[in-house]
Amino acid sequence: MIVVMRPGTTEQDVEEIVARLGQWGLKAHVSRGTERTVIGVIGERTEEVVRLASLQTVEQVVPVRRPYKLVSREFHPENTVIRVGRAAFGTGEVVMMPGPCAVESREQVMAVAELARDLGCPVLRGGAYKPRTSPYSFQGLGVEGLRILAEARERYGLAIITEAVDHESLKYVAEYADIVQIGTRNMQNFELLKAVGQIGRPVLLKRGMAATIDEWLMAAEYVAAHGNPDIILCERGIRTYEPKTRNTLDLSAVPVLKQLTHLPVVVDPSHATGQWSLVEPMALAAVAAGADGLLIEAHPNPAEALSDGPQSLNLPNLTHLVENVSRVAAALGRRL
Repeated sequence: MIVVMRPGTTEQDVEEIVARLGQWGLKAHVSRGTERTVIGVIGERTEEVVRLASLQTVEQVVPVRRPYKLVSREFHPENTVIRVGRAAFGTGEVVMMPGPCAVESREQVMAVAELARDLGCPVLRGGAYKPRTSPYSFQGLGVEGLRILAEARERYGLAIITEAVDHESLKYVAEYADIVQIGTRNMQNFELLKAVGQIGRPVLLKRGMAATIDEWLMAAEYVAAHGNPDIILCERGIRTYEPKTRNTLDLSAVPVLKQLTHLPVVVDPSHATGQWSLVEPMALAAVAAGADGLLIEAHPNPAEALSDGPQSLNLPNLTHLVENVSRVAAALGRRL
């Protein structure tokens, strides 16, 4: 249920409603907009809530149609803005997050980080822990990789995003990273999502490789329900019957999510396409579709990359991409 307060109601009016909901054993989620305040009601017994419609301070009581509550736009009509360092997700800016798929060496990371800084990108991506389909593939440098990323942050003034793959790695990632990434294979690892809800760091939640949008939003609800509202959704392509690309990039998910949720939405065209030559056109299309940011794989020498070389941009191509993304963004009245 949603309790919509009348314009002009006071903080005391809101507190009285929240207190009454607490007496009924219900939790209240207060969203304060520019014109009115909305109180989302969470709990098993909501039949009493309809009584609130009789109060002078309440405009209406509305049932929530979605199975997800906290992440729905019904509960929170205005966009959530997540600020991390110089990056601001959800403001209309396009946040660029380039970096290597896997941290391989200090020299590799610093080369990409320096260019990212020079191009005005506020966030550096890089995998210290790598969940791989094959047990024989490079699995990342672990804590040593995190230390390299932290050094790049200090040296170049970039926020760091990196993936946690389980509870053990989450402890270290939460210590070093500015944004914790949950990858496609863990989107429905509900125990991990509960833990992520308690770390006090923004979370980038990638769409599962065969997940529906509703399943994805329910995964985000796990994180929000356990205390962390700072969630960035990342479309990275879904598995379909089409073999010409690594995955099928569902760009329609971006405007659909903008209708359903208040959370920022970014796109990863690198994992979606699996081919470096397709990354730039799909990145530009993602910005045109309304994406709040882009996660881009880049490597000084993709031919020697230990992970996902075929989809990684070299540094000249990364420069070209950022310049063109800036042009598309400007045409839409947006900026990097």
